[in-house]
Amino acid sequence: MTQDSVRVGVLSLHNSKETKAICNAIEDLGHEPVWLREENVAIRVDDGDVDIEPAVDVIANRLLLSNTDQPAELLGLAKTFERIRPTLNDPDAVLTAVHKFAAAATLADWNIRVPDALLALSNDRLNEGRERFGDVGVYKTAIGTHGGGTWKVDLTERVNPKVGNRQAFLQRLIDRDDEEHRDLRVYTVGDEIVGSMYRYAPEGDWRTNVALGGAVEDATDDMPDEAAETALYAAEVMGLDYAGVDLVEGYDGWYVLEVNPTAGFKGLFEATGRSPAPHIARLAIETVGGEVDDETVERLSATLDDSRPSCAPVPKQMPDEQPVIGYIEEVVATGTSGSTQALAKSDTGATRTSIDTSLAAEIGAGPIKSMTRVKSGSMKGGKARPVVDLVIGIGGNQHTVTASVEDRGHMEYPLLLGRDILEHYSVDVRKRADADPAERGESAERLEE
Repeated sequence: MTQDSVRVGVLSLHNSKETKAICNAIEDLGHEPVWLREENVAIRVDDGDVDIEPAVDVIANRLLLSNTDQPAELLGLAKTFERIRPTLNDPDAVLTAVHKFAAAATLADWNIRVPDALLALSNDRLNEGRERFGDVGVYKTAIGTHGGGTWKVDLTERVNPKVGNRQAFLQRLIDRDDEEHRDLRVYTVGDEIVGSMYRYAPEGDWRTNVALGGAVEDATDDMPDEAAETALYAAEVMGLDYAGVDLVEGYDGWYVLEVNPTAGFKGLFEATGRSPAPHIARLAIETVGGEVDDETVERLSATLDDSRPSCAPVPKQMPDEQPVIGYIEEVVATGTSGSTQALAKSDTGATRTSIDTSLAAEIGAGPIKSMTRVKSGSMKGGKARPVVDLVIGIGGNQHTVTASVEDRGHMEYPLLLGRDILEHYSVDVRKRADADPAERGESAERLEE
């Protein structure tokens, strides 16, 4: 072990298990983790010299660009760091990877098999080409995460080139009808595979994301050589130092679906008992000439230590800064074939958002994923209702939720916002979008700002 401790900055503005695990692994390997986040980061330019505070020798980029409204802001921040210190997962590579169509185009250009796809900026052009994908296809937002913004759609119906404010595209569905729907997640670090798992779609869904309830199975020792080689090559082509590569098997071989630069560790560890965290830590340390013990890396990979790291900044007591939403709020509801403005009622007692049947049909919400049983008033068993994917826009925020569909024709408002959306807001019951403007007062102005 070298006498010099390497200062590894983990660039992450969120409190994820993965960030904590990487920080803890760096320390357990005998080096110094530095969690780079809002509370402690500054960049100085003094007389032409550029420097970072706090000081680091190398950076592991864990910024999430896919679930923010302003990815360019974070990309510029990461690019600034990359200009000053060696950075794992270069920001340019991350930008290409998080844009799913750009990633597919890059992989195809390097002769890696990807599903046929079509992105068009106009409604007419996109729908002119949809028939080539058959009656059923995949409809995706170009940027999305945890399976959000991904639908299996009936292509006999028209679709939109955008969902909310995000570009969308069509993709051929790769499926083997004679087998249970699954895909393969392969986690690569450097030129090695840390582990891999098969992911199975939960009942009533076709997406395999662990965040959506997908089941997992260890595939590290028995995955086909073609899949392993394709995953390593895909990560190399994308220029990523660590990534979760998602593949699916068709009748004619393996296809790469996505290359995720901030893939989660939870599902992989559950399936394989292996954590990528110490492998990422080792790669960062060795990038700047530091030394680690390989046996220690292997020992640490058998645990997923996501406890609060010693380098975590001390949290400050901050006032509640959640945006305010009214009892009645004007929102934009978006499905696969349209968007419309509508009034929605906030209901903190409802777990799930719900939408009127007619409005759901108007915007193309769906397809129906499954049925859910909803308790209503004094009814003991509740009613069974279909559930669909739906995008709700509030101000500048977009929320992809799984909403129940019901006949709300006898009710005043076609949408009911449940806790799946309201958890991101403070509800002001005095504030109503359908009130006279003079009665809305100052609270309405605050929300608009």
